[in-house]
Amino acid sequence: MIPNRNPSPIDKLAVAVVHEPVRAPSAYAPLPAGAREEALRFLLQTAADAGVTLVATKPDGDGERRLGQAWPFPSPFQVTVRTVSITDGVDRVEARARRSLERLGLPRGDTLLVSCAGDLAGAEGRALWDRLEALKARGLYRRIGFRAGIEDGPALLARRFQPDVIELPINLLDQRTQHAGVLSELAALGVDVHATSVFADGLLFISGEPLPPEMAGHAHALSRIRRRLAEARIDPMQATLAYVMGLPEVSAVVASVASAAELRAVVAAANAPTPALDWAALQLEPATVAAAGLRRISSAA
Repeated sequence: MIPNRNPSPIDKLAVAVVHEPVRAPSAYAPLPAGAREEALRFLLQTAADAGVTLVATKPDGDGERRLGQAWPFPSPFQVTVRTVSITDGVDRVEARARRSLERLGLPRGDTLLVSCAGDLAGAEGRALWDRLEALKARGLYRRIGFRAGIEDGPALLARRFQPDVIELPINLLDQRTQHAGVLSELAALGVDVHATSVFADGLLFISGEPLPPEMAGHAHALSRIRRRLAEARIDPMQATLAYVMGLPEVSAVVASVASAAELRAVVAAANAPTPALDWAALQLEPATVAAAGLRRISSAA
């Protein structure tokens, strides 16, 4: 019998492995294949040792196969899988969802997510959802759901399709899902929310460097937020993780990591004491987020 213990922030933490990182090119790309595979095994073992139990994947490139060859044994992980686009039809979506499990070396997955809410809003949306429900009924996936942004009307889609899980971009800079009542609506519908884009594409970590061109107009607001965190002596990573993990409606916080070192930094920040901050004062104004910076701030990792 497992003894009772207090909940830990790591209980909510999930990881998405960045196989070809742009921000940290030394993590995988320059390494020989064998060293790259060993680095991935070390990352996953580090996650297992830290108590992480959920890994989010996507069907791009060779990432699924690499993960399938690198799981610790026995693997402690549940796995979230994304569908491919409905462009080539629902048969292709179903076949690729089955193929994802083969590439991952798994008999079944935890969650299958429609990659784009727009696929459900189209003419074949109901047929696509029926395929996901059939895969769930056959026991290939325990839960089904979709990925969405606030502009997709996730609560409306949830009432229509009754998903188990929805992935939403939520971070310190973009708090609209909380303040617009989306999270409370989904909680009332019994939907688990997985938060993605929690680091807002690293915008809070850029200091002393030019911002990306599309974000240059928000330099003053970002500088103000970083200054407030510095005055409170709070690390930006600690702050953004504490905000998302503190949302009671969020059941998983997906952090993208490219190496074991990055994961250790995330775990340390997640385990830090929750800072006493005025979270609402640390967001970009909703109108600002909805303008040019939206894609960068809220793009799902």
